[in-house]
Amino acid sequence: MKQSRIWVTAIFAILLSSCGQTKKTPLSDAEVIHNNQDQLTQIIIYDVFTPPVSSRIYVYSSLASYEAIRFAKPGMPSVAAKLHGFKAMPEPEKGKQYDFALAATRAFFTVVHKVVFSLDSLKNYESATLESFKNKLDEETYARSIAFGDSVGKTVLARAMTDGYPQSRGKPKFLGSNDPGKWRPTPPDYLDGVEWCWNTMKPMVMDSAAQFMPVRPPKYSTDTNSVFMKEALEVYRIGKNMTDEQKTIAKYWDDNPFVIEHSGHMMFGNKKITPGGHWMGIAAIAAKQSNADAVKAAQGYLLTAIALYDAFISCWDEKYRSNVVRPVTVINELVDKNWMPFLQTPPFPEYTSGHSTITAASAEVLTELYGDKFAFQDTSDLRYIGMQRHFHSFREAAAEASVSRVYGGIHYRNSVDMGADAGRKVGMNIVNKVLKK
Repeated sequence: MKQSRIWVTAIFAILLSSCGQTKKTPLSDAEVIHNNQDQLTQIIIYDVFTPPVSSRIYVYSSLASYEAIRFAKPGMPSVAAKLHGFKAMPEPEKGKQYDFALAATRAFFTVVHKVVFSLDSLKNYESATLESFKNKLDEETYARSIAFGDSVGKTVLARAMTDGYPQSRGKPKFLGSNDPGKWRPTPPDYLDGVEWCWNTMKPMVMDSAAQFMPVRPPKYSTDTNSVFMKEALEVYRIGKNMTDEQKTIAKYWDDNPFVIEHSGHMMFGNKKITPGGHWMGIAAIAAKQSNADAVKAAQGYLLTAIALYDAFISCWDEKYRSNVVRPVTVINELVDKNWMPFLQTPPFPEYTSGHSTITAASAEVLTELYGDKFAFQDTSDLRYIGMQRHFHSFREAAAEASVSRVYGGIHYRNSVDMGADAGRKVGMNIVNKVLKK
């Protein structure tokens, strides 16, 4: 009897011990793709890349991921084959075993290693991810998948070396002009113009940077009855009488990756998600909410990244062509020397609105992928600024992002409207040339 009680006690102890040990559930392929993208966004925030440069990082890494994972779903076409300047993508050997989520991860980080700075913080995540694959695969499948991912990543990188980016580094500063109506550095920090030669970048789908050139902006004039001054005065009036909702919208879509805060004689930088990172986050939300598989998720990230990349090229082409003065400069000089916009004015010319352009382009491709009435809770910025908003469609979100720049005091109404129009054209160009059969 005593011996049986001992055995019961021992078994009970073993059961208690086993209950305390939680087995780690292996990640699905889709979760791996999502985690990879999220890790990249954290690195982009940490390294403080400009919005145009961030779009370049997203597009090449997302392309590598998709071109490797697409073989997990037979019949999914190469997107690279429909873009400018890419060699034929590698294909897996027929009859051989692969893990395409592993290959996509390897391809993704083969590219990322060459386009970001903070590799140390990246390697811990990457090593742990690869180790999880190694634990579940035989050696041959693991090695074959890694090799395939490497070859895809390197093929993508070959195009990156010829896209104009290396040649754009080290250019002289762009300090604007003191001519009436022309952009010049803005308060409070009077920084030089960011990425002024971004229009020299090779587009992915557009024929040229100027393919969707917007109409000319209103002619500069100090006449209060002119179109230009009416728009400047509208920005001023909104800024002086902002509602709580307008403030919320402006703050929510700020997405300024590096705001320099001032407190007396002290200055400090506040890092946040980029505009492109916000829409890559929306692409993640759409994929998860619709239970998209790994291939569909990777496709969504890629198409959004292409939209961002081409839209930035299109918009920056116009910004430094028309070189329009920002509202804060006009209002300080002609209306109210003490007025400051609700948002910090970013350091580049005003026309057209970058947010309006890139959000409209992203909304078009996501609408094509997930539908016109795709309602979602946007939590992309929740961990960064503690805010979230609900939208009934991607286009509704894009429209709010666009008008937020007027509420924030950094764009005229015409600039957000024309930017959104150009962005829609960029997005539809991608839909027609890449997605439509």
